[in-house]
Amino acid sequence: MQLSIKVHNNLLDLSLPRVMAIVNITPDSFYTSCKEINKLSLLKHVEELLNQGADIIDLGACSTRPNSTPVSMDEEWARLYPALQAIRTHFPNAILSIDTFRSEIANKSIQMGADIINDVYGGDADDKMWEVIATHRTPYILTHAQTILHQHTTTDYDSTMCQLLDFFQHRLDLLHQMGIADVIIDPGFGFGKTEQQNYSILNEINVLNNLQVPILVGISRKSMLYKPLGGTPEEVLPATIAANTIALERGANILRVHDVAAAKQAITVYNKMIHNKIQ
Repeated sequence: MQLSIKVHNNLLDLSLPRVMAIVNITPDSFYTSCKEINKLSLLKHVEELLNQGADIIDLGACSTRPNSTPVSMDEEWARLYPALQAIRTHFPNAILSIDTFRSEIANKSIQMGADIINDVYGGDADDKMWEVIATHRTPYILTHAQTILHQHTTTDYDSTMCQLLDFFQHRLDLLHQMGIADVIIDPGFGFGKTEQQNYSILNEINVLNNLQVPILVGISRKSMLYKPLGGTPEEVLPATIAANTIALERGANILRVHDVAAAKQAITVYNKMIHNKIQ
């Protein structure tokens, strides 16, 4: 099973779980505590995340929250460029992921030193995305979303996990044929799935281990957690930790989170219990 990706000409070992920190450089994030616009506050926040144990920093400049309208590519790049430049300059050894569905943004970001491309549309939004990934041999996060246009509302699945397996197997085959070796899969919690389907995926996520690639889980503070509790994203850190712990037990390799310190603690306890290791 492939449990590493090539970053900075080195292998990033994913046999023990890693933490990806969400850094939104956009004013319309669904979680208000993770919006970074000012350069100084951005750098301070990234430094805090790295000190807390973040293994990967995931930069997003175009919101994909429910009912959002994507900004133009020019606006996305205008937000992303100064942030990426500043972070790469001040933290040259940090592993940087770019959350984008646009191939041109991906290409420019990689040329500026981005290490991973996190594509929430799995290549569907831009037919040149995979060409960019193949050209640069950049690690790629392949996310399952039911449809681009109605990703948060379309939920017509015959069998949720069967569909995910078919989706990932087909696209992994295509990516590998293009010479793209370092692929991480993300089941896409909340992307065109009902609350019940989200929990079904969480319960059965170990089935995805059959694909023999690393699994990323992005469930932090999402509506599947706060809506059943009648709360808000700000109120569900305990629920996020619980869900992430379940994901770890079922084979998740990367937790994409807003709260790095809490995720790091959960991983530490999990590693101690399962592997008798402190990471």
